[in-house]
Amino acid sequence: MPPPVSLPYYYGAEGEQYSFYRIPKLLFTDSRFAGISTDAKLLYGILLDRMSLSMKNNWHDEQGRVYIIFTLEDIAETLGYKSEKAIKLFNELDTKKGVGLIERVRQGQGRASLIYVKNFAGENDATGKRKAKNRKK
Repeated sequence: MPPPVSLPYYYGAEGEQYSFYRIPKLLFTDSRFAGISTDAKLLYGILLDRMSLSMKNNWHDEQGRVYIIFTLEDIAETLGYKSEKAIKLFNELDTKKGVGLIERVRQGQGRASLIYVKNFAGENDATGKRKAKNRKK
């Protein structure tokens, strides 16, 4: 283990000077997501962060669903992993091979897949439509 680095403390407003990835607490507390690795949960937080950029760029399909473009190479570089690990993490989150937090749609040869980041707090009914939430009056 390398020796500790000597770092200064934060004072006053200095603690607010950096941006952070937010990982939804529900990913750690909801039993639906218990089988997902911490690394995959981190990736989901990064993908959620990228959603804001997609919304600013008005990247949405004909149904109004926002998508992102974030390649395996981008993920591997961002997280400091090899491509194989990035593939494994995507598969954990994917609708076809994993828990269903994202859906990847291939665009064709040489083009990056579109990634739809799904709403972790929502749930669909049997027809695929969003279930109505019970609200207290």
